[in-house]
Amino acid sequence: MPALDLNTHPGHLARRLQQAHTLLWTTIVSEEVTSPQFAVLNALTGEDGLDQRTVGERVGLDRSTIAEVVRRLVARGLVDKERDTKDSRRSVLRVTEEGARVHHKLSLRTARMNQVLLAPLDPQERSAFLELLKRVSDAAEGLR
Repeated sequence: MPALDLNTHPGHLARRLQQAHTLLWTTIVSEEVTSPQFAVLNALTGEDGLDQRTVGERVGLDRSTIAEVVRRLVARGLVDKERDTKDSRRSVLRVTEEGARVHHKLSLRTARMNQVLLAPLDPQERSAFLELLKRVSDAAEGLR
């Protein structure tokens, strides 16, 4: 059987794209805050007081991953985790002042990173590419 052309395999291309994203993230955005950590900060910046499960669902992280991401953000002083006063079984998350400062700084850097990542595409291609990625990602969420 001849070798497959992996450039026709979405999983192979997705892995290569993820490698490029990781490289750009660590060189342009941050070596300390990971992309998933930034996603959590971003979700909380828009709406403080969410519980961990809701944040995980919003940013596409499973239960064990969101728990570890939140643990690290709390340890770094970027997020506070407190028992909900209305439901003691639930904890709510809030961005700290330092977390808000880091979020602002990294937001500017992510814009630059996205410019570099999408540079090979013209504006119409960028819109189409992002729409198609979102459609496939949304469908993949349903496979869980």
